[in-house]
Amino acid sequence: MANEIRHSGDQPLAPPPPPPPPQEAESQLSSLVYDMSQQVQMTMENMLKTIIEIDQNSVLVTDEIGKCKDSALERKKALEEEKESVQKAAYTVLGMLNNNTY
Repeated sequence: MANEIRHSGDQPLAPPPPPPPPQEAESQLSSLVYDMSQQVQMTMENMLKTIIEIDQNSVLVTDEIGKCKDSALERKKALEEEKESVQKAAYTVLGMLNNNTY
């Protein structure tokens, strides 16, 4: 009873297990490090796949933005040409009206 560890409720707790022999502890540690490195490697491979996918999607989005920009510039040019044409026609009509009133 002298080796028993007591809790506040006076119930005996089991003594902690003895530490494993050094060789077994080293083996467990090596196994843990190996498992962790495997998990890190898998995580890094997944991250690399994700990065590659993001890069590919980024290129597609950038290409689409370029196409939209080109299309918008072409539309702007067409609208400016149409505006000039309408303005010329309006000035011609105004000129004709001004010539007829005098």
